[in-house]
Amino acid sequence: MTRHHPDSLSLMEYSAGNLSEPHALCIRLHLEQCPHCRSRVDTLNSLGAVMMDHQPKVTVTDSSFDQLMARIDSSPEASSPVVTQPKVSPLQKLLGDDINALPWKRQLADVSVLDITDKFPGQNERVVLQKLVAGGKAPAHTHRGDETTIVLQGAFADQKGVFNQWDFVVLNEQDEHRPVAVGCEDCITLSVLSAPLKLTGTFTRLLNPFLR
Repeated sequence: MTRHHPDSLSLMEYSAGNLSEPHALCIRLHLEQCPHCRSRVDTLNSLGAVMMDHQPKVTVTDSSFDQLMARIDSSPEASSPVVTQPKVSPLQKLLGDDINALPWKRQLADVSVLDITDKFPGQNERVVLQKLVAGGKAPAHTHRGDETTIVLQGAFADQKGVFNQWDFVVLNEQDEHRPVAVGCEDCITLSVLSAPLKLTGTFTRLLNPFLR
């Protein structure tokens, strides 16, 4: 059961189509597993439709109908019945493999990462998958900017609580934490970062110049 959700503003921006592709993906993954947030987005979408209905009407000319019919007539006819394809999750479509079978790269101690920023061309944020081994601890750190994260597998805990699969969390430069993977499986998260992390440990902070 998800306990940590996107805030109202984020859901409004998602409904309006104003979020970047990586941020929209994080919310979409959460919505697939959270009936509460899906209901809220459905309400926002309905309100948006009502607002569109109250926009000024577009003038229709005498030739508009003829132009529409001409476009329909010129469209190629379907040569065969449409076959419904099995539903593929956005994550599977993006990665094309099981998340545990990806080419992970060990970063620090119990943490492995996989940078997938190149799957979102034209975006300014960095998009990263992070894996924390079961029972492992991530280095203490804060953030130089905003970090949006969704838990894809397992769970982690910090001073703010426990974040289970499909939970959603946003952190910024005011947050300092050291996540710990809880449970018996590795914790895997998807994060969108506007700026690099800032390590705060006595020794790990020496690595900050090498982080991107």
